[in-house]
Amino acid sequence: MKIVFLDAKSVGEDINLSKYSELGDFATYDFTTQEQILERVCDADVIITNKCTINESSVGNAKNLKLVCVTATGTNNLDKPYLEQKGIAWRNVAGYSTESVAQHTFAMLFYLLEKLSYYDAYVKDGKYANDTSFTHFAEHFHEINGKTWGIIGLGNIGRRVADIAKMFGANVIYYSTTGKNTQNGYNRVDFDTLLATSDIVSVHAPLTPETERLMNAEAFRKMKSSAIFINVGRGAIVDEQALADAIDNRVITAAGLDVLTEEPMNPNSPFLHIQDSKRLLITPHIAWASVEARTKLMDIVYNQIKDYITQ
Repeated sequence: MKIVFLDAKSVGEDINLSKYSELGDFATYDFTTQEQILERVCDADVIITNKCTINESSVGNAKNLKLVCVTATGTNNLDKPYLEQKGIAWRNVAGYSTESVAQHTFAMLFYLLEKLSYYDAYVKDGKYANDTSFTHFAEHFHEINGKTWGIIGLGNIGRRVADIAKMFGANVIYYSTTGKNTQNGYNRVDFDTLLATSDIVSVHAPLTPETERLMNAEAFRKMKSSAIFINVGRGAIVDEQALADAIDNRVITAAGLDVLTEEPMNPNSPFLHIQDSKRLLITPHIAWASVEARTKLMDIVYNQIKDYITQ
């Protein structure tokens, strides 16, 4: 049994993968280009990948291939009809990052809500050491308690964020991007109502034809000028130029993004000119990546392969 991990660096170099050698001959590559896949999987029984595109042109010569494991929930990099035609099984992983993404959502919110970049700079610049008052609150901030938090996509992660927000005293409402998701305990509203009434809007939805560029210029105009927007779903759910314009023109107060339409970030991104960290916070797609989440992810993949081998 030969197992090939095509882009092992995508889960980090700190995660111990040694137990995979118990399952067979285990080969890892930091990253693999589409052109390199053919050679690297020609004798593989199992492929593990995060982003590599798996189709006839990339794995057509892998005569022993039996299983493809995706180290993510999304599987749009798999040509499923081709895999089915060839009798090649595939697996993905869901639920491993719920706590990590929910935590990062609140980390981004607190950073923006409490103007932490300003207060950190105020102290480190020596201004507090030379002040006459014990406190300084030139940048005003508010409590979550009593605010309306609108969630776009109340799946596992959205529901976890909703539960935590509720504990902070927020009034949680949500919009179902499919129109079919009804969750007990939370008020489902239409999209326009969510935008118009929410003090905080966070996105936890997958990218679908219904959600692509859902957050466009019109959507941002419908939001409160005091609102904070957070996207930890998928980058293309947001029209990035429209959001940059909304920040520049103070249509909304601030935005926190962990996902972008292009990753790594496009050098011509409309966000790069916005240097005010009180108004825009971008992290490089790390919400999912706590040590615990990445460890859980690779434990699940290990067990998927083990179960397949022993079935």
